[in-house]
Amino acid sequence: MSKLQAAQIPVTPFQQNCALIWDAETLHGTVIDPGGDVPRILAAIAKAGCTIDNILLTHGHLDHAGGAEALRDALVAAQSAPVPIEGPHRDDAFLLSGIADQARQYGIPDLANATPDRWLTEGETVRIAGQEFGVLHCPGHAPGHVVFTNVALGFAVVGDVLFRGSIGRTDFPYGGHEALIHAIVTKLLPLGDEMRFLCGHGPGSTFGEERRTNPFLPR
Repeated sequence: MSKLQAAQIPVTPFQQNCALIWDAETLHGTVIDPGGDVPRILAAIAKAGCTIDNILLTHGHLDHAGGAEALRDALVAAQSAPVPIEGPHRDDAFLLSGIADQARQYGIPDLANATPDRWLTEGETVRIAGQEFGVLHCPGHAPGHVVFTNVALGFAVVGDVLFRGSIGRTDFPYGGHEALIHAIVTKLLPLGDEMRFLCGHGPGSTFGEERRTNPFLPR
């Protein structure tokens, strides 16, 4: 990824991959999907020695967004500068406002509702460690799920849309299997077989590998 470095930080009992991405030269970075375990995320940031410019959310599930507010507050205090929370699409507002209640049901402490400073829509761009990434709206797992892609770098962050050998759950009341498959087939796979991706759970892969071998995708 050129001069970009990435670390996956498993957080919450769901072992969600919080992603820390930073520029090895400028030491400016971005945190994506800080679902919880904020001290662990802060320790990874300190180890990398980087300054965090923004926090991005792919969607509103508690294991992806439950630590966003606490992380933002800690970073603002440490860096003495604003750290905006950006994303997901506004269609996930109801999920973000229900995180604390859902966390109590699961018995997970210290997760809080999140309110983004900026909602995202398809066609917009965000900055990840200083690099421009396009925003794709990919519903199905969550109605407001977004994916971040940079074709020039050959890299994407896909949240819970696509995994190595699997896809995101669609059995929620607001989920949709057909919508998820449509988003993968029409928006992600056309970006090219060599595109590498980080996902919300487990190891990453490439779009080409998933196109060839993922049993959930049409041939």
